[in-house]
Amino acid sequence: MAPATGHAPAIMVRGLGLSMDGQRIFENLDATFPAARLTVLLGGSGIGKTTLLRLVAGLLVPDAGTIAADDGVPLSGRVAWMGQDAMLLPWARVDDNVMLGSRLRGEALDRARAHDLLERVGLSASRAALPSALSGGMRQRVALARVLYEGRPVVLMDEPFSALDSITRLRMHELAARMLAGCTTILITHDPLEACRMAQALFMMGGDPVRLSALPAPGGVEIPRAVDDPALLSAQADLWRRMLAS
Repeated sequence: MAPATGHAPAIMVRGLGLSMDGQRIFENLDATFPAARLTVLLGGSGIGKTTLLRLVAGLLVPDAGTIAADDGVPLSGRVAWMGQDAMLLPWARVDDNVMLGSRLRGEALDRARAHDLLERVGLSASRAALPSALSGGMRQRVALARVLYEGRPVVLMDEPFSALDSITRLRMHELAARMLAGCTTILITHDPLEACRMAQALFMMGGDPVRLSALPAPGGVEIPRAVDDPALLSAQADLWRRMLAS
């Protein structure tokens, strides 16, 4: 499903610097996240993955450097966010949660579009339900529908599947890969298997200050990759070795 509005740009990070609470996190950091591809940022807890994503989203301002789209158009207004927690309003129906952004901005609600997206994520029968009636995997599917409803060409995903059981997580990989095709997506994770299944471009974060090391994806751009793919298993083992060494 292609982005509903606008060109999906590459995102260029140049000379990025940031310190927080007296601690230097990024210094002269450069990276390019390719257009219309799913980029995975892999690294241990506390390394700065979420901080980098917040910088891309414009939720933090760097001390130095720039983050910009390659088409010269500001990223502001072109970014959607999906986090580890679905963050659904407990008193609102599923379809109203999908349309939350439009409601907060005072825009006309497109209920037909919300219902179409809920059908695409397999929740058509639950569109009038409250979040309390849904499983964790179902709530994350609502969150994915909400991101897609926004129609942004850039999607930032902060460990959105880490709280799910293994089987539900694999199914969400399938769904997200299909529904986010055509978007410039950045997914952060600490799970080498998830990284190897989902990455069309792959970066490992590490060091002090943090550096991004580009690594080869397990093969091709078609995602998600099969969990028993020999290339995936080899790449996963290599990532574990790199993470343990760092």
